[in-house]
Amino acid sequence: MENMETLTDVLLVTANVGSLFDNLGEIQSDWLREFFTTVDTYKPRFIALHFQEVGGKDYKSNMAHAETFFWIIESSSEMKDFDRVCVYIDTDFKAEDNFTALGSMYFIHKSLKNCQLYDFNTKEFRLVTGRNKYVGSLDVVSAVEKEKFPRNFWSDKKWSRKGYMRTRWMIHDQGLDLVNVHLFHDASNLEACKSSPSVYSTYRQKALQYVISRVCDSSYSPLPFFVFGDFNFRLDTLSLLQSLSTSAEVQTVKKDSTNEVERIIYEERDNDHKQVLFHIETKLFDYLHHMLFRENNGRELLKYDNETAAFQDVTAEEKILFPPSYPYSEDYTKPTQYMNTRCPSWCDRILMSHSARDIIYRREDGESNVVYNTLGPNVCMGDHKPVFLFFALKTNIQ
Repeated sequence: MENMETLTDVLLVTANVGSLFDNLGEIQSDWLREFFTTVDTYKPRFIALHFQEVGGKDYKSNMAHAETFFWIIESSSEMKDFDRVCVYIDTDFKAEDNFTALGSMYFIHKSLKNCQLYDFNTKEFRLVTGRNKYVGSLDVVSAVEKEKFPRNFWSDKKWSRKGYMRTRWMIHDQGLDLVNVHLFHDASNLEACKSSPSVYSTYRQKALQYVISRVCDSSYSPLPFFVFGDFNFRLDTLSLLQSLSTSAEVQTVKKDSTNEVERIIYEERDNDHKQVLFHIETKLFDYLHHMLFRENNGRELLKYDNETAAFQDVTAEEKILFPPSYPYSEDYTKPTQYMNTRCPSWCDRILMSHSARDIIYRREDGESNVVYNTLGPNVCMGDHKPVFLFFALKTNIQ
């Protein structure tokens, strides 16, 4: 019997949910509603949900709430037609050497007949049946490859929870790797704007290179891959500042005791009137013309979004048509406003190998049937807006 090409609708979602658990209540119910609405709108047959910062900053207290959150998604009436579920949540914070706070959930629709998951121990695919839930330590779960980044990848004295988690799938006859990733953040705005590129972007580049080399390692015969998570990619802050304040006076204020830079102020003089364009401190990024980050979806600022350039030989990304995904206000009444803690940036992304891009179906008339966007653009979703990619995967069935 000949193979016949078919299309399988896929929804990939990445969500940093840290502030969801630090602000339980209305944010969570709206978050869930937006996710369920998206599922209902696009009607995918396969869903991959990648979470970062499970449990939030106070994860020791909040981990029980996190488990409830995942249970609500899995048991909801909106997801009842997904008869197979795989859940992998790394909640074992006592294992400090391994804890990543990553969580991945996969939903398979009852109409999708042949879906297999890879066993990294036996190196073979197995048909997915029923509900497979692993919450706690994932070290002995053979369907998952998980790793925390080595200590020397990051300069901070406090060892970070950042790392990656991979699962490998066969949908009909099409194999693919799905990688959940959380890269290093900008610990200080002052440090981030010292050089171009910033020191933090070099840490992220090293970590992502490590992930990609692991995924492409020949020991598991490489497949097309999607890497989606909180990459923490930031705009090239120094270039941005220089470009947006060409006529400004720069004032550097230092601490008397240590001579350390405490704040940088970019001030513009208009006749006798002074106005502060930028006020930057370790955890403050105050910008006079903050609407620039929302106007035309921040498209004018994409030229400062350069961190994917180092990987363009191995990865691709759909065109970004949405505003920066971080840092949104956690105030329920200000869902489209950015906090003045960091320079708004496209932190949450979905990258793919070039071979993965080739298996996405595209209409011949040029009309795009691929959707790359944020969830809940007009409701409070926490400090990160989740980002999703919806597409039809080219597969063959016998």
